[in-house]
Amino acid sequence: MLTPAQEQIIAATAPVVAEHLNTITARFYPLMFERYPQVKALFNQTHQKDGGQPRALAASILAYVGVRQNPKTARQIMETVVNKHVSLDIQPEHYPIVGECLMVAIGEVLGDAVTTEVADAWGALYQELADLLIDLEAQRYQEFEQKPGGWRGTRRFRIADMHQESRVIRSFILEPEDGGPVADYTPGQYIGVKLNIDGVQAFRHYSLSDVPNGRSYRLSIKREPYGVASRFFHDQLAVGDVIELLPPAGELTLKAGDEPLLLISGGIGQTPLLPIAKQALSQGRRVTYLHAAIDMDSRAFAEAIDELAASYPSQLTVVTVFEQGSQGDHQGRINQDLLAKYLVPNTRCYFVGPHGFMEAINQSLALLGVAETHRHFEHFGPAKALNAA
Repeated sequence: MLTPAQEQIIAATAPVVAEHLNTITARFYPLMFERYPQVKALFNQTHQKDGGQPRALAASILAYVGVRQNPKTARQIMETVVNKHVSLDIQPEHYPIVGECLMVAIGEVLGDAVTTEVADAWGALYQELADLLIDLEAQRYQEFEQKPGGWRGTRRFRIADMHQESRVIRSFILEPEDGGPVADYTPGQYIGVKLNIDGVQAFRHYSLSDVPNGRSYRLSIKREPYGVASRFFHDQLAVGDVIELLPPAGELTLKAGDEPLLLISGGIGQTPLLPIAKQALSQGRRVTYLHAAIDMDSRAFAEAIDELAASYPSQLTVVTVFEQGSQGDHQGRINQDLLAKYLVPNTRCYFVGPHGFMEAINQSLALLGVAETHRHFEHFGPAKALNAA
């Protein structure tokens, strides 16, 4: 707990730290990788190069500073961080590494402004945040381990089957090597993957692209031209190969209720929305499944969606939007006019895709009067703000 004097220091210096926080976090990561190269595998280096990870860390710190006096709100705000950490098997011993390097980075960027008292106050604040995250993550690890088919740490899964969903998307059916059951998850969640790529460890997380069945997990992965992990899945892994999985996590899950749903996806953004659609339809809810792709050959899960449409003809409306070709229901891109065509009162909207796609969808839905409480999305990489206006 911070002392009253430390609380005053935080209040006085927070604006200065906030002003320089992007610079601080940009310095923090290279410093940490240099001092502790063993943690580098936990971070997707693409998100380091484009600045996404440092910006996400800065946003998390600022968010916590703003709500820390309200413990319930602080726990809710940190849920996104906890989910990402669970999918990477972050442990208490990682936090001192982060704290040390973060404080060094603050000192380097702010210089003489960081007195001993200021450093102590921000160090105490970081420890408060670390303790909160450690507690939340410990609860999650324990809860999952105690589930039927759950585990702690990593568990080895064998690729039982593969299926080409589109020109660039392939599904991988994963069954546990030990032959035991696998824990359920909530449709819309993702799962952490630990890989060994040419002798180098790498961690990623991918959406679970089907509903739970107690026997296997399905990952559907787009081959990215420069994606180290996605190319490894597509170009090197085969049926019978083994990878390690971490617990499922993620907040993009179906909200209870009977509101109609508008599920909006761009490209690989279908992966969390398809299981959400299946869950909602099984509950009797109306679903409009609006998917955008480059062309017909780029559209994944066509067979599965057609089967859903046949099974739920009165509940499910499927809409395709292709940038190229005339085989879709609409040609071009999803825009405000198109969204208005499929919105009905009190619709709950879920949307996933590239950042620019989600930002455009979010702005359009806001302009169409969809409340923020009814707009749900999730980033595949580090979280970024979506401007609604």
